[in-house]
Amino acid sequence: MNDMTAVSRHMAPEQSMDGSSLGLAAAAAAIRGGEITSEAYTASLLRRARTHAELNAFITIDEAAVLEAAKNADKARAAGSAAPLLGVPLAVKDSYLTKGLPTSLGLDSLAHFVPREDADAVAAIKRAGALVFGKNNLVEMSYGLTGHNARYGQVKNPHARDRVSGGSSSGSAASVAARLVPASLGGDTVGSIRVPASFCGVVGFKPTTGRWPRKGVAPISHTLDTTGAFAGSVGDCVLLDQVMTGEQTAELSDRDHDLKGVRLAFAPRQFLDLVDSEVESRFRDVVRRLQHAGAEVVEVDLGDDFNNLVQTATWGIFAHETMDAISEFLRHHDIPTTFETIYEGLKPQLRQAWEHIVLPSGAGAVSAEAYQTALNVTRPEIQRRLDTAFVARGAQVILQPTTPCTAPLIDEQATVNIAGQEVSYLALANHTVSASSVGLPGVSLPVGLSRAGLPIGLELDAPLGSDRMLLAIARKVESVLGCLAD
Repeated sequence: MNDMTAVSRHMAPEQSMDGSSLGLAAAAAAIRGGEITSEAYTASLLRRARTHAELNAFITIDEAAVLEAAKNADKARAAGSAAPLLGVPLAVKDSYLTKGLPTSLGLDSLAHFVPREDADAVAAIKRAGALVFGKNNLVEMSYGLTGHNARYGQVKNPHARDRVSGGSSSGSAASVAARLVPASLGGDTVGSIRVPASFCGVVGFKPTTGRWPRKGVAPISHTLDTTGAFAGSVGDCVLLDQVMTGEQTAELSDRDHDLKGVRLAFAPRQFLDLVDSEVESRFRDVVRRLQHAGAEVVEVDLGDDFNNLVQTATWGIFAHETMDAISEFLRHHDIPTTFETIYEGLKPQLRQAWEHIVLPSGAGAVSAEAYQTALNVTRPEIQRRLDTAFVARGAQVILQPTTPCTAPLIDEQATVNIAGQEVSYLALANHTVSASSVGLPGVSLPVGLSRAGLPIGLELDAPLGSDRMLLAIARKVESVLGCLAD
């Protein structure tokens, strides 16, 4: 994308003839088929990354190393390798340990820390033949939703450079949206994949908690954390899910535009309560289009106190588990810092938040009793409410706007305006947090642009363990609605 002008400021990233418009599966097929070499493809993406450096999407790119890996992939292809991701560069959120590459976790104090091992998910993509293109920028310790990092800079939205990218997997979303890479690995605890996917106009996939490997990824909460991915299409997320789990999925069929037999639910009282009018209008239009394509859509009510149950339990678990989760991660992987050192080095706003809710002595800290209640009483009740849609009403997927608004201005990210109300930026996760609360799989799909040219996202959540079904339905929905227009 060229520097912003009055005309181009809100344009989506441009198509390109240099290979950057290829999705993950298409790039892998082109390399396997000899239509392009990994070296040429990788070199073109490196040039593009340099051109778009002001997005701050990456903390680290070792150009010499990734080009050498690309040359080796081309040699492997010549020797007969047909690995599913052979020679394709993928980006990785800088919360994943990556052997031989600095892994900062978003912290200044770990800027030069180089792990001796790969996170299990990084090892999985490498076994599949992929190259690690670089490490994506992120919010410090993945603790935020807007994409601001005090040390490495604000990640900017490729659709409008004065807008946030979303977070915490900020650089991951921006790098896919700007076509610097065809896909990126991210992480999601309460919405850190789906929020930036919505704001940047890409597909974001949060698997069922525990489905994808998460060993070697800096944690927040062992109850809520998931690894996941950003890509340009649902099909590319399906490919990554196969790589991570070993499960195969059905090929595309002629019925992909047919939603007959698909039963969808939405809960307007819970998910349209505090939503910008333009986002709500687009959501309702999407629902009508899906009905026109044959889907059955039922309206459900999850209860007056559903949102309060979700918010209280999930954020309480999130904060209560942080200190122990991080401390154990640092010890287990011999990372040269401590929780106390990390806390002291945080930017002021984040340090104050940790002091309030993460430290056991904090005024807002969740007691052990309240934590156990959240785990053993509130979470089962949330699941029971969701089962009114999944079981009692027979819905395969629950729909909602992924975020209640489009990407806020960078200069206005501490508090955001949603439907005329000034609220905390935490409200950006008001919808994503429900799936996180009980570990459901979720996908955010881009469903078009606002009048200001900003992406709008649609979230699809499905029952625990039904990731394959969710991805299949999401692929059908994507085919009906079309990918975000370029």
